[in-house]
Amino acid sequence: MIPATDAGPRISPALTWRVLGVLNLYRVLVPLVLIGVYRLGGARTIGVESPSAFFTAAAVYLMFGCISVLVVKRRMGSAHLQAALQIGLDVLLLMLILHACGGVASGFGLLLLVPVGAGSLLIAPRFALFFAAVTALIVLTHTIWLQLTGRTDIASYATAGLLGAVLLIVAITASTLASRMRESEALVRQKDIDLANLAELSQYIVQHLRESLLVVDTDDQIRLINESAAQILGGEKAKPGALLGEVSPLLLYSLATWRQEEQPNANAAPFVAGDGARMIQPHFARLGQRTPAPTLVFLEDTSVMAERVQQSKLAALGRLSASIAHEIRNPVGAMSHAGQLLAESPLIGIEERRLTDIIRTNAERVSSIINNVLQLSRREATRFERLSLEDWLDDFITEFAETMQVPLSRLAVRITAQDLEVRIDPGHLHQVVWNLCDNALKYAPAASAGAPAAGASTAAAVEIAVGRLMPSGRPYLEVSDRGPGIDPKYAERIFEPFFTAGKGGTGLGLFISRELCQLNRAVLLYAPRIGGGSTFRIVFSDPKRWETSGERV
Repeated sequence: MIPATDAGPRISPALTWRVLGVLNLYRVLVPLVLIGVYRLGGARTIGVESPSAFFTAAAVYLMFGCISVLVVKRRMGSAHLQAALQIGLDVLLLMLILHACGGVASGFGLLLLVPVGAGSLLIAPRFALFFAAVTALIVLTHTIWLQLTGRTDIASYATAGLLGAVLLIVAITASTLASRMRESEALVRQKDIDLANLAELSQYIVQHLRESLLVVDTDDQIRLINESAAQILGGEKAKPGALLGEVSPLLLYSLATWRQEEQPNANAAPFVAGDGARMIQPHFARLGQRTPAPTLVFLEDTSVMAERVQQSKLAALGRLSASIAHEIRNPVGAMSHAGQLLAESPLIGIEERRLTDIIRTNAERVSSIINNVLQLSRREATRFERLSLEDWLDDFITEFAETMQVPLSRLAVRITAQDLEVRIDPGHLHQVVWNLCDNALKYAPAASAGAPAAGASTAAAVEIAVGRLMPSGRPYLEVSDRGPGIDPKYAERIFEPFFTAGKGGTGLGLFISRELCQLNRAVLLYAPRIGGGSTFRIVFSDPKRWETSGERV
């Protein structure tokens, strides 16, 4: 509640102006009615003793009412000061009309009740009682003066006393009502302040939460969203009032699917963020018990958690790699060498030779795993360079086709943006893209793996696309194929070390590729390809941050 001063709490200026506006209507109507009745019925009808004084007082009161309308409409000066001045003039002008009509005996003293009551509403209670008492004394003094001059009789004292008592009762009643109005107004004002503070607090909490969240109503319209979620969904378009389908169709599809699930607590499938550089896992929660209800959406960046998990796995690999070279590599090398010597013996048959091939093949596989782990554990520092992605890709395609003995027609390149420059270690980029292209070639349809057979499809086995992501502007490189794709139940595990769903693989290729990308502030993402196949996208570091980076270019 607003604290009271010594003079008592004041009513708000806005309500004061409204009361004065209603009082102006009274000031205009009273003189018009009095003059009209006088014109129609004559002086005796309303007991006018001095017509000239009556007309003068009524005209002045009407003029005062018109001026007050203008003052109130334009909010001239202080509301409380205007209230005191205008109500004081009300009493003065009404007393002049009362005097012209012969005093309280005419009954016009009742006209004082309205300004006294209005004044009691607008000023402090003790001032209201003082104002009513002064008005009653003025009426009584005026009655005494009229009686002394012989213009009224002694019976008018009773009327004056009764009018004074009524004025005090009206003042007390209006002051009590005004006090309750002030308390209610102060309480409402405080509630408004509390609600505004709570709204600001909730907005601050939402905007500064590390978690990305938004609220979507039943019409799929964004009602609340913090800055982190807006960046995930695409920047400027993601704002309160926007339709979710226009901002992120994938998230809208996940939300619609979640609403139709029999188990509403289940989480939807992850999707690629608006910048194309992160995988986002949405979590949904119903707000309220009514149906349908707004939905609270949490957007979890899975790359953060995945990076923590992989860092812990890297630490374990580092400890393991110290003993691998001596404890595993040497025995594997001895077995491989013994198998080769055995295969060269002229005394063994075809079946025995097949067994030696199995020994050699698996020994090479174990050696490959050991080399990959050792390479990962003693990784050299990243050497950043600025590369023209188009020029680098031309050299890479030529080298890959010659080395893998693949016709250039089986390698399709699509460039959607010119003058693409990336900042990355060339050796790391070569290793990552080579691994992705090798996998794409390995899992391509059989007719596409080598020279196409008669009537076979001539579609490219490996498709490479480069361009810029919108709206972030980050360069990217995609490697796509039309192979069998990756089973959805394995999609979240393909970047784990030693995980492989096929035969003969080490399960380290994609893991090492993602680690190399992270070293270069790039991101490696997987997405199923529409129509069948797989797409792996490398999103390079943001060019806007090159100048502020501390690494050597």
